[in-house]
Order: sequence, then structure tokens, then C-alpha cells
Amino acid sequence: MLLSHHLPGRPEAGCDEAGRGCLSGPVFAAAVILPEDFSHPLLNDSKQLSEKQRDALRLVVEAEALAWCVAQASPAEIDRINILQASYLAMHRALDGLQRRPEFILVDGNRFRAYPGVPHLCVVKGDGKYASIAAASILAKTYRDAEMYRLAEQFPEYHWLSNKGYPTLAHREAIRRHGLTEHHRRSFQQLPEGEQMALFEP
Repeated sequence: MLLSHHLPGRPEAGCDEAGRGCLSGPVFAAAVILPEDFSHPLLNDSKQLSEKQRDALRLVVEAEALAWCVAQASPAEIDRINILQASYLAMHRALDGLQRRPEFILVDGNRFRAYPGVPHLCVVKGDGKYASIAAASILAKTYRDAEMYRLAEQFPEYHWLSNKGYPTLAHREAIRRHGLTEHHRRSFQQLPEGEQMALFEP
């Protein structure tokens, strides 16, 4: 059973991101403010759910949340400021986009860059502990998957329909054969050590 709120009586936003470990595509983040009495039997860490369950829960969260927003940071931004800072940037953008200002923020993980004027708490594996973080994980994951499906239509050779940009064998083999797209994160080690130099052309 997920906890509804850390501090009852205050509008509280849960925050989570998706796609930090990928070789390609943006990193997505979501912020969600749920009603204090919100509960759903399926709601859990998005990684514990099937794609069909995540898609169904996305509709529930969007319909029942008091406020929600999904944002992203691009591969170019990831390369410029690093993936951790880009994750914070995407979370701050999601918080900026909320129609209600939260009085407290729950963040999945152990690190966060403070959001101006609003206190926060980092919760390791928070998407399995707090409903608002779980809801944010659902939105971040489903929106990111949808974006990778869209990009896969333009670049079918990278198998993003199945790997969604993660470093699978098929994805890395496609990089060996076809090189990088503008959607790949050039600051990431795309191939194992020793193959990297052949990948980047001057």
C-alpha cells in the first residue's frame, strides 16, 4: 500500500524521471499533485508494471490528479550539462509547468537540486513508497516511451520500438553499422572501450 502524502494537508508534488541510462533520446520527468484520498490498486513503481498497465494508469493519473506536468531535457542538453543535471532540469521544468504550486516536493532517488522556495525530500525507491512519486514515474515512463516510438519510425534500424534507447546488444550493433543519429547522447560511452574512437568522425 503506497502512502498518499508525506505531509497531509499541504499540496505535495511527487517527482520522478525516466531514461537516465539510455544511449539515445531525451530524459523525461514528471511532477504530479494527487488528492490526499487518492488510491488505485495497480499504482506502483512503473518498472513493476506491464506497458498495458502503465498506459491505463496514465489515463487515471491525468484525469484524477489535482495538477500534473511532463517535461524533458534533450540529448544536446544532456551532453552539455551531464545526465544528472539534465534530470534535475527536466524535473524543474515539470514543476514549473504545474497549474498549482506545491508546498512540498517528494523526489525519487537520493539527490536533487533544490527547487526555489519549496522544501523537498529525497526518497530512495520512492516510486514504491509514495503514490505521487509512483504517478510521476508512470507519466515520465509512458511519455518517454511514446517519444521513442515516434523516433523509431524515422530510425527503425536502431530497434527503439523494443529497446527504447537503452544499451541492448541490438542497439549497439546498429550503432556499429550506422553510426550515431542526432538523438544519441554523444557524451555517453556508446560502444565498449576500444571501439569508441572509430565511432566519432571528425
